[in-house]
Parts: sequence; structure tokens; C-alpha cells
Amino acid sequence: MKYLSEYRDARIAKALAHRIRATASRRWVLMEVCGGQTHTIVRQGIDELLGDAVEMIHGPGCPVCVTPLEQIDRAVALASRPDVTFTSFGDMLRVPGSDCDLQQVRARGGTVRVVYSPLDAVELAQRNPDRQVVFFAVGFETTAPANAMAVWRAHQLGVRNFSMLVSHVTVPPAMIALLEAPDNRVQGFLAAGHVCTVMGWDEYEPIAERYHVPIVVTGFEPVDILEGVLLAVTQLEAGEARVENQYVRSVRREGNTAARELVGRVFRLVDRKWRGIGEIPSSGLAIREEYADFDAELRFGVQDIHANESPDCRAGDVLRGQLKPIDCPMFGNVCTPMHPLGAPMVSTEGACAAYFTAGRLRSPVAGGVQ
Repeated sequence: MKYLSEYRDARIAKALAHRIRATASRRWVLMEVCGGQTHTIVRQGIDELLGDAVEMIHGPGCPVCVTPLEQIDRAVALASRPDVTFTSFGDMLRVPGSDCDLQQVRARGGTVRVVYSPLDAVELAQRNPDRQVVFFAVGFETTAPANAMAVWRAHQLGVRNFSMLVSHVTVPPAMIALLEAPDNRVQGFLAAGHVCTVMGWDEYEPIAERYHVPIVVTGFEPVDILEGVLLAVTQLEAGEARVENQYVRSVRREGNTAARELVGRVFRLVDRKWRGIGEIPSSGLAIREEYADFDAELRFGVQDIHANESPDCRAGDVLRGQLKPIDCPMFGNVCTPMHPLGAPMVSTEGACAAYFTAGRLRSPVAGGVQ
């Protein structure tokens, strides 16, 4: 398939890895801010291929993983109501709450439905006017346009039994929080291509300039990632710090202007808590006042539900790039995909799940593949 097989070519990948190792005069630390990129890096052994030239650390790039515990508890409370049909993408069903997850709520008789689009939830509400239909809106800027469209569409159609539990987060404030942390190790970022397909990269330019870090918008295939790493290392070696776009086949600087406009019409920026990290100012999206009738937190009064993270789960350290999953004492024994302590082990984009499914039970070997 054009634009897919070319980016999985082993010869090209090895050549890029050789160029990276030849370019790097020291060991650089790069962070990818995308769970899809994390899985490619781990599954394909890209971190091992880079050897001593680059250490890849995994950032808070999994939207399921960063959804805070209290938001899962709110979802469980809503799904447990007899008058509610709770809808969600499938990847949220097994994320642990304080007492149970959504799949367990369904097993106990709650009406929990997996949908493939938030507009499916709007249609479900239309077909069942006697039920309250709630959609769990989770994700970065990538999924925000579709969720904004669902709220706008429900408003246009007058679907009053539809609402949305919103747990949207945005990437740039998280990058700033990481860079300003006293234990920051990040020297450059690989930015998520899908987020930038929607939002463009103009928001990243002030970050690159202020913190003097290269930011490379990168795709998800092995050649994409290796080329992104090479661009970042080349900048670091030259003492430069700017935004570059490796993912030219999908991303423009301005992004998708129609999608950005719709998101801005329905949502507003708010402070948002991230699982294991804490509150990051202006890092979340919430429904604007003019669409407040579709805000499930307000409709059902669950905004006062709060929860404390498990002290046994090191998700915060993993999401901040301070801990590799295999260095967590719970990884692979107490915490497994069948019995996860936290979202990074159960999510299909989580770093812990990436290591576990790839059979990574040890640290990458220094020197890697030659």
C-alpha cells in the first residue's frame, strides 16, 4: 500500500539508524508524546536500534492513560444509574476505577454500550427518548472535533436526552509542565502526528523557542519515527531548537482549520487533572456555557466525585518519562493486562501494555543492533 509499506522498509530503517548513530556526538534524550509511537518504538525495537546515540523516554501520549481516576469513578457512577445508557469507545471499559471498571458495571446489569463514533451515541439517544444517553469523551485534540460535532449536532436536533462526560486534554500544556519540572530530562520531542493533523504546529513554536528544545512532528511507522529522531538529533547537534514537520503527507502548519473552529465553538480551555501527574493549568477542554445542557457532570451532579490514586501504581512516573515500565516493581507480576493497577497497563496505547505485549521484561541492551 502506498505510503505504508515504504515507511516499514527495513533497509531504510537501518540506514536511518546508522545516520543517527553517526550524527550523535553524545547520548541525547528524546520523548515521544504519542502512545501509538510508543508501541511502534517498543514493538519494532527502535530504542535498541538507536544504541547509545539516543534514549527514548515515553511521555503522557496515551489519552486513556492520563484520564484521572476520579473521572473513571464518575463514569462508573453514571453507568450504574438505572435511567442511563452509558456509551464509550471500547478502550475505556477496563480502565480501573477506585472500586470497579465499566466492564464490571455492565456485568452487574448496568447499560454500557460500546460505540464507534460519538454520533452513534446521539443517534442512540434519538431512538430511545425515554433513556438518558451519556457519551464518555476522552482523548487529545485528535478526537475533540468529532465530540464537538456530536454536541453541536444534538443541539441542532434538539436531542435533550444526550450528554457528554468530557475528559479531553491538550498536548502543549503537558509539554510545558514536563519541561518546567525540576526533574526534567527531555532534550527534544517527537510530537504526535495525528494531533497536529487537526491542530497544526503553530502552538509548538513558542515552546521550542522559550525552552530551546527541538520539536519534530512525526508519524507512526518505523521510518517516520527514525526520520523524526534524525531531524531532532541534527538540531541538537547544531544547537538549534525549532519545530520541524516530518509528517508532511498529513500535517500542515495551520492544521485543519474547520475542525479547530468547531472545537473552539463547543469547548473552552480549563485546568485539568491528569492521572498520576496532577492538575495542569489550561490543559483540558470543557463544554462551553451555551452548550451546558449537554454536560453530563452538571446534569447528573457528579462533579464532586473525587478520588486518590493508588500508591502502588507508578503510572505518573511512567507518564512523565521518569520510569520505564520494566523498572516498576509491580510490572508483570502484580500488574498485568488481566489485573491492571492502572490505565497504562490496560490501554492499547499505554506504555506498560506496549512493554508487556512485546515481551519486554528487561532494559534495552546498550549498543543495540549494528
